[in-house]
Amino acid sequence: MSTASLSSAVMTHPVREEQAAALAARLGLGGLALDPDPDGPPSALRTALVAWAARAEGAGHHLVVQDDVAAPPELLELVAGSVARFPDEALIFYTNWHARNGAAARLAALAGAGWVRAVPEEFAPTLAICLPVRMVDAFRSFAAETAERHDDEVMAAFLRAEGRSGLLAVPSVVEHIGTSSINGHAAQGIRLAVCPVGAAEARPLLARGWVLEELEWLPYMRYGEGYLRPVGHERDADPRRHLRWTEALPDTGLTEGQVWEVVRRHRSEEAAAAVGRLFGAAFADELWIHCLLLGRQAEDAARRHAVQRAAAGPAGAAGARVRAAALSTVGPAGLPPERRPEVIPDRAALMAAYAESAVACGGLLLEPAAGAMRRRVRRG
Repeated sequence: MSTASLSSAVMTHPVREEQAAALAARLGLGGLALDPDPDGPPSALRTALVAWAARAEGAGHHLVVQDDVAAPPELLELVAGSVARFPDEALIFYTNWHARNGAAARLAALAGAGWVRAVPEEFAPTLAICLPVRMVDAFRSFAAETAERHDDEVMAAFLRAEGRSGLLAVPSVVEHIGTSSINGHAAQGIRLAVCPVGAAEARPLLARGWVLEELEWLPYMRYGEGYLRPVGHERDADPRRHLRWTEALPDTGLTEGQVWEVVRRHRSEEAAAAVGRLFGAAFADELWIHCLLLGRQAEDAARRHAVQRAAAGPAGAAGARVRAAALSTVGPAGLPPERRPEVIPDRAALMAAYAESAVACGGLLLEPAAGAMRRRVRRG
């Protein structure tokens, strides 16, 4: 697909109009979509609807980008190539490092995938999202009926109604900049992409990388603690509730004893103490266990999708760079927002190595879990 059949708009508020215009000019994007009621109550959806209405006549797909991002000059080229590969999908090119979707993208990166199906019950990241024009018109009609002001929540609800969550690009060439928020997200602190890489590293994975469609259970972190999203959690009576890893672990076939045995035998006491001195012993435990479970699930996903991986071909240096990017963000993203500014480069490197050591042990949990699950099935 050529960029000629792809239209685009940058959604913005008058206080950021100059910033948005510079972004549009730098990336060759379409016009600005200004908040039609800038003095009214904050509403990302109000501006998003203007941006989605700005699709060009004859365009097959429309890309909406928010004004507080950075991206390389190749963005439109990468989006157009992705659209050609997945013409009927909602394609999401930025994923927050601290959300459930961020954990899904990180898991996919560790498994070697190029794309991952978004978690259905969570907000759909809308900092850079592309829809087929059919979906554009349907979304505008859908959103007209809601009082919700957050466009990412409405987009997720729309995609659920469509029956299929969006596809998250695992390598992210779109990065969030700044911590201010017109729509009230500043309390979330530093918010960055989960797998930030350059266009050269992203291109082969976006073009040929396999798609992780089924996540199984998903480890994630929030505010310094580890959680698990069970399989089928979107059907729960309260799908937004958070289950601590200890609470949800029995449904995975694993036991706390198995987890702590790997921690005891394979975690570096020196590295744990170093992380603990900086951010507390409890956080050091939670981060290593989270990454251990993440590594287990990434190894399991890679094994389950061996055929797709073989068809996609080796990810090579690009895959290694995306993997490293995923590991570089897991520690800072797992911290409480107020502590993220403490992660200076040497501390980031320490946490990335600590995370890698845990991910590398994830395969140790595969066989015991499989055996436990088989025993449970036989008893049932």
